[in-house]
Amino acid sequence: MSVSVTTELAASTWRSLAFEHKVRADTLTARWREAHDAQRAHEIEDFLFSYYPIRPARLRHWAAGVGVLLLPEHSDPDVGAELTKRQQARWFTRVQDGVMLDIEAYNRDRGPAVKYIRALLSGTASRPANLGCFGLHEWAMVYQQDETRHALPLRLGSKETDRVVEVNKIRCTHFDAFRFFTPAARPFNRMQPTRDTQPLLEQPGCLHANMDLYKWAWKLTPAAPGDLLLDCFELARDIRYLDMQASPYDVSKFGLPPVRIETPEGKTEYSRRQGEFAERSQPLRQRLIDVCDSVLR
Repeated sequence: MSVSVTTELAASTWRSLAFEHKVRADTLTARWREAHDAQRAHEIEDFLFSYYPIRPARLRHWAAGVGVLLLPEHSDPDVGAELTKRQQARWFTRVQDGVMLDIEAYNRDRGPAVKYIRALLSGTASRPANLGCFGLHEWAMVYQQDETRHALPLRLGSKETDRVVEVNKIRCTHFDAFRFFTPAARPFNRMQPTRDTQPLLEQPGCLHANMDLYKWAWKLTPAAPGDLLLDCFELARDIRYLDMQASPYDVSKFGLPPVRIETPEGKTEYSRRQGEFAERSQPLRQRLIDVCDSVLR
């Protein structure tokens, strides 16, 4: 067993943090849960709970992160019961009277995955942001198709949507977007990314690479602290709205204007907002790299 205590949290502190985490998680997922409870599709936010297979209830679970010792409160039996529950979770151990993550046990099981995540994130962070893709991946996913991925009408209709794909240069670097291109659209992409080349092509201007910070934060849980997980989820949720506003779909039912990337003005707006998300993503990416380093040390 290997443990290294860097921070000790009194019971009143960590219980307050855990409660605040639940409240924030519920706030961030409120729109989707309202639609889900009413058995309505939410064509924008459904992606966050289908492509990323993490339910809102799981987001409510707070993790302290690496090196944090949760201390007991001997006069409060509820604290003792909660600590016992946390100790019984995978990769946790009792230290003195408290509970914390056992890095050795976690690294034994998750070390190779952590190394891969770190290499991918650090490679992405080292590259300049490419702001010239204009969200055309969503257009390529419906090219020459009678059926679309979402139950929303195409803003320009099928024929004009296809034309946008044909007259624009597609520069998609993200494999998990490219793999959903229709077969007819794939030759239009200047790159042909694969899973093997993903660590070499990811770049911080890509909306989907930045949304995926949420995926990596989840895969690093419970080494990644709860606030970092929710920060990454909030980023992914906000990016998803731009992703759909710039898509060929009509999102007016959500009260949102389109980002008309088929026009020069729309391209300018998309690049500006894409750059803002690139800047917002970099501190989160670095925090995830730091979590990886804490584990691998």
